[in-house]
Amino acid sequence: MLERIRSSIASSPSYKWWAFIALGIGTFQSVIAHNSIIVVLPVIADYFDTDMSTVQWVVLAELLVLSCLLMPMGRLSDIVGRKQVYTVGLVVFLTGLTLAGLSNSISSLVMAKTLQGVGSAMSQGTAMAMIVSSFPGAERGKALGLNMSVVGTGGITGPVVGGILAGTLGWRWVFLSSIPVGIIALIVAFVVLDPRLYARDAQRPKFDWLGAALSTGTLLALLLTVTNGHRLGWDSAPIVGGALGFIALIVTFIWWELRTEAPMLDLRLFGSRLFAMGVSAGFIAFMGMHWMRFVMPFYLHGVMGYSISQVGLIMVPNAIAMILMGPMAGRLSDRYGWGRFNGAGSLMSATGIFLLAFFVDRSAPLGFLILAMVLQSSGTGIFNSPNHTSVLSTVDPRRYGVVSGLLSLSRTSAQTVSIALATVAVTLSMAAAGYAVNVGDILDSQDPALLNAFAQATEVALLVLGGLLLIAVTLSILKGGRPAAVVAESVSEPEPAPVPEAQKSPAD
Repeated sequence: MLERIRSSIASSPSYKWWAFIALGIGTFQSVIAHNSIIVVLPVIADYFDTDMSTVQWVVLAELLVLSCLLMPMGRLSDIVGRKQVYTVGLVVFLTGLTLAGLSNSISSLVMAKTLQGVGSAMSQGTAMAMIVSSFPGAERGKALGLNMSVVGTGGITGPVVGGILAGTLGWRWVFLSSIPVGIIALIVAFVVLDPRLYARDAQRPKFDWLGAALSTGTLLALLLTVTNGHRLGWDSAPIVGGALGFIALIVTFIWWELRTEAPMLDLRLFGSRLFAMGVSAGFIAFMGMHWMRFVMPFYLHGVMGYSISQVGLIMVPNAIAMILMGPMAGRLSDRYGWGRFNGAGSLMSATGIFLLAFFVDRSAPLGFLILAMVLQSSGTGIFNSPNHTSVLSTVDPRRYGVVSGLLSLSRTSAQTVSIALATVAVTLSMAAAGYAVNVGDILDSQDPALLNAFAQATEVALLVLGGLLLIAVTLSILKGGRPAAVVAESVSEPEPAPVPEAQKSPAD
């Protein structure tokens, strides 16, 4: 019965939409879980009586593991099957959510978030690969834009739900409330997604275990060095050792991937200006979005005096902007090409950040702050889906899994680095003003001098970020673009549906 339903859906002309809905539910649940926890970090810090440097690991633990495993899991899905890796990832993610909601210490919460990172790595990049494979090349921008709408909707729901639950039932329910959505995502994916439509690499190469280990070690060395430098000291032995280890590992990884017959990631793709600059600009653009989302809840709650529930509502317009701009930019880029949208979007995002830095002080009208945040989010929405489309246009469909993992990696690693850099900027600025950064002190203090110092530190962090986003603008311009007709011709079509004979003996 189940196979009959699945075959009927797979042969339907509307299968691409069935697949999009199935994968969209999982994406929605993942975004909710991530964004809801960001807005309640101040509450968690206060509950466990910890500081900013420690509470950041509630987010960083998941992002570190996610970043390290995205490419290996993406390549694994290319070889063993994308649906299989995706559904197992949902199960692992749900287990992490449950353990996080039951945590009784900051360390157990961090461990649960680590498990969530493993599940996310298995599902996120794989989901994007299946969405891309389900739509024809001429509609790829539309598909990725609609996926951004799902992300934006989760971005709206997450802070609102997180703020309300934390203010009423407690922070634990921020995790537990996502479990029912995750179960629905798992059931729908199992019923709807037909593994035959996401064919494995026909050559069935062996999995590049050494390449996976080297890439994991390289990212771990980089991210741990960046996230701990401000705490241990940038000239300390562990940080210097981590930096040297990163250099040694990345050199070895590059040497191995260029040498092996079946590399996890074909580094020759970076010989394409379009591919290399698209990935780099995407990294910086995601850094801009996440840095703002990490810093602003602390600022709005601690300095401006808004409750956690109010902070969640204040962050809603950002996600609305992404919901509206993502599909619009995706559809238009299918028609007119991606070049103009990449440049305009990244410039708009940088402008929003600079305006936000200008308005950040205790007397800033809330409306101006929201306007600046919306401008930044709108720019990110305009940039993302055309940029992803441009990068994927250079890739063979058999490697959609690993390249989608790379694109997801650019997002998650940017999030990790952005949190670390924001913490460094705030810490150094506060130290220069004679204050040690402690979230509890900032949230509970009525000292105008302390609050003013934190506001100035936030401004410094935003100015640094704005400078980085100007680099993204430059990369977007240098990357260039091609007309829509050329784009449609150069993008490979999705993997073909199975022939009737294959449908008679499906393999799951």
